[in-house]
Amino acid sequence: MTTPLPPWPPRRTDRRTAAPYAAVPREPADPARSGRRWVRRRARGMTAEAAAAALDVARFDARQNSRFEDSALDERGPAELGEWERIARLLADACPGTVYDPDTDDVVRAELAADADADAAAAAREAELREAMRIAARADELQALRELGALEQAEPREGDEAVREELTRRAGGYVQADVDTWLARALATHRGHYQDPAAREEAAAGRLTPPVLAHAALLTELLRLAPGADVEELVFAARLAAAEPKATGDLAAALTRARPDR
Repeated sequence: MTTPLPPWPPRRTDRRTAAPYAAVPREPADPARSGRRWVRRRARGMTAEAAAAALDVARFDARQNSRFEDSALDERGPAELGEWERIARLLADACPGTVYDPDTDDVVRAELAADADADAAAAAREAELREAMRIAARADELQALRELGALEQAEPREGDEAVREELTRRAGGYVQADVDTWLARALATHRGHYQDPAAREEAAAGRLTPPVLAHAALLTELLRLAPGADVEELVFAARLAAAEPKATGDLAAALTRARPDR
């Protein structure tokens, strides 16, 4: 007895599955706001008589809808009716022949201003969150380099002053001497972000602490006096700046004034 051959081509029994859909979170819709905006679009160009007629229709619809059980959950219907009533009163109190224009409606303009303020506040919060995440990620990166003993190989970036504060916060407020030394040396030798004169001015304007600035200023003058010196040979500058930042700054200023070219 022969075994029958399978059909050719073989039938496909597997089903192609769709790729998983990742829903993007959105701000919840506001039915009441949507209803008011719809009324304003419909009412544009209406006179007082036309708005009154539209209000009668809206009231009739509201009475009809009130018979349904789910009417209590309806937010848009009452909002539309209330907006028709407001616009009808607005036109009734206006000069004869006035037509409705949402662009000149004080209520609409106030809502738009409030929306703009809310959007600006939300954008500011989002920017703060992104900046906090960036600082945290950069702090993790620098911490990993510290543990590998390779911090000096890193190039300073814009915003590393805030990262220094984050590392200090993580350490319970204790001064991070190696990070301060790294930043001071970079500032003195114009490495990384500090190649830009504007960045150096911002650092001097208060983004870095006085000990770090004094350390950088003294290193700058010492390296000028000994161009071939290695910063590793000038570790005493960090200890001096940490102990007496003002005296260190005064010493750096005195060395600057003593330059032959000044």
